[in-house]
Amino acid sequence: MSDRRIGVLRAAIPSAGRLAPSILAGIGSAASAVALLACSAWLIARAAEQPPVLYLSVAVVGVRAFALGRAVFRYLERVTGHDASFRQLASIRTGVFERMLPVAPDGLAGVRRGDLLARFVDDVDDLQNVALRVVQPLVSAAVVLLAAIVGAAVLAPGSALAILACLVGGIGLTLFAQRAAAARADRELAPLRGEMQAAVLEHVQSLDVLVAFDAARASRDRIEAIGSRLARATRARVALAGAASAATTAVGGVAVAASLAAAAPLLVDGRIDGPVFAVLCLVPLAIAEVAGAIPLAATSWRVARASADRVERAVPRDVPAGIPVAPASPAEPPAGDAPPALRLRGVRAAWPESAPPAGSVGPAGAAGPAASAALSHVDLDLEPGECLLLRGRSGAGKTTLAHVLVRFLDHEGSYRLGGVDARTLDPDAVRRIVGIVEQRPWLFDESVRQNLLFAREAAADEDLLHALDLVGLREWVLDRGGLDAGVGERGSLVSGGQAQRIALARAMLAGFPVLVLDEPTANVDAAQADALLRDLVAAARRDGRSVLVISHAPVAGDLVDREATMDAGRLEAGATT
Repeated sequence: MSDRRIGVLRAAIPSAGRLAPSILAGIGSAASAVALLACSAWLIARAAEQPPVLYLSVAVVGVRAFALGRAVFRYLERVTGHDASFRQLASIRTGVFERMLPVAPDGLAGVRRGDLLARFVDDVDDLQNVALRVVQPLVSAAVVLLAAIVGAAVLAPGSALAILACLVGGIGLTLFAQRAAAARADRELAPLRGEMQAAVLEHVQSLDVLVAFDAARASRDRIEAIGSRLARATRARVALAGAASAATTAVGGVAVAASLAAAAPLLVDGRIDGPVFAVLCLVPLAIAEVAGAIPLAATSWRVARASADRVERAVPRDVPAGIPVAPASPAEPPAGDAPPALRLRGVRAAWPESAPPAGSVGPAGAAGPAASAALSHVDLDLEPGECLLLRGRSGAGKTTLAHVLVRFLDHEGSYRLGGVDARTLDPDAVRRIVGIVEQRPWLFDESVRQNLLFAREAAADEDLLHALDLVGLREWVLDRGGLDAGVGERGSLVSGGQAQRIALARAMLAGFPVLVLDEPTANVDAAQADALLRDLVAAARRDGRSVLVISHAPVAGDLVDREATMDAGRLEAGATT
C-alpha cells in the first residue's frame, strides 16, 4: 500500500477524542446484547425451578436494563460516530479542493469531469467506512468478545475454549472465502462507479452532438454496458456480504453445539447448575453476532482502500510540468489602478499533456515545456491603454498565449508585468491584473445577479446594472424580469453573444486593468459578430484598460490600435492601424 494512500486512510479516521464516544457506545451496545441473552437465559431457566419471585427480581430488572441499553447505546454509537466521520470527510474534501486550485484549469484538462466528481463525492463518502465500519466495530467487537470469552471461562473453561475455537476457525474461513470471491468486485466497484458517472455526464452534456451524428444509441449502449458491469460487481459484493452473515450465524450454531458438549459433563457432575448451563448454551449466539462485524469490516476495508487510492489520484500531488507554482516569497505586484505594460521576450510554453524532453530544465530548475511547444520564441508588447488584435488560424497558439498571460500555463523566457517578472509574482496576483474572457465563458445555472456577483460579492444592484449597461444588456435583462432572471445550465437560456456580454460585464466588475478577449465572436452569428465585437471592445476599453483581442475572424481596423499575426506558435508583427 502506497504511503499516500495510507495518508488518505489515516485522514479518514477521526481523532481519538472524537472517535472515543462512538467506540465506547459501540462497546456498550455489543456488551448489552451479550448480557441481555445471558440474563434472559438464566432468568428463564431459573424461573422454571419456581423459586421465590424475589430471587428473580434482579434478573428481571437486568433484562429490561440491557434491552434498553442496547438500543440507547446503538443510537449514541450512530450519532457520535457519524458526526465524527462526517467532519473528517469535510476535511478530506477541502484537502482535495485545495490540491485542485494550483493546477486548475489547465492541469486538469485531461481529467474526465464525471470521474473527478465521482472521486470528490462518492469515493470520499466511502471513506467514512474506515471509522464507521472498520475501526469502531473492530475495537468494540474485540473488547466485548474478550470479555465474553473470559466470562465464559469463569463459568466453564472448556466451553470458553470451544467457543473461541469455533469463532477463530469459522471467522477465519469466512474471511478467506470472502477475500477470494469478492476482492475483485470490491476493488472494481469504485472505479466502475466513476466510469459510469463520467459516461452519463458526457452523454448528457454532448447529447445534441450525439443526436446530430446519430451516435446517441452507441453512447447509451456504452452506458448500459458499464451499468451492467457495475450491477454485477454490486451484486457480487452484496451476495458475499449476505453469505458472510449466514456463515456467521452458522458459526454461532456450531459454537452453541460445541459449548453444550463441553458443559454437559459439568452439569452431570453437578459442578454447574441448570441456569448456568443455559447461559453457556445461548451466549455463543450473541458472541457470534458480535463477531459478525469482523467479515463486514474486511469488506468495508477493501472498498475504502480502493476509494482512498482514487481520492489520492484525483489530483496530482506534485504540480505538473507546465503549470505555474507560487513562489515562496512572491514579489509585490505593480502598484496603482492604471494598466501596466506587458513585455514578452522569447516566451515558450506548452500544454501540460505534452511530456517534457529528457533532461529539459525550465526556469528555477523546474521541468520545462516540451520540445513541441505550442508557443515558440514569442515577443510581444502591450502598452497601457492599447488595444491589440492578435490574429491567426486555429491551432496557431493564440489561446496558449492567453493562458500564459493569466498564468494558467508556465513559460520559458521573459514575461514582465509593469517591469516585474511575472514568475516572481503569485499567480493569483497576476490574475487580479490580467483577466480573460474565454470563447466559451462559463455561466452558472443561477440568476444573472449571481453570475455577476461571482466577480464582486459586495456589488450593489446598481453596480450590476451599470456593468450590464456598458455591454449593452441592461434593457435585455430588465425585459426578462431583472437580475433574478436565470441563464440556465452553462448559459443554455441565453445566446452566445449574450453569454459573451455577461462574461465581459463580470470581468469589468472585477476591475481588471488588462483584459484578454479570446475569440469573443466564436459562438455568434456572422451577421452579428461585427456589432458584438464593437460593443465588447468599446466597453472593455473604458477607463483606459489595455485590451488584447484574439480572433481568427476579420476585425474592423478602427477598433484596434495595432495588429499582430501568430502562426505555428510564432508571432509576426503586423501593420499599425
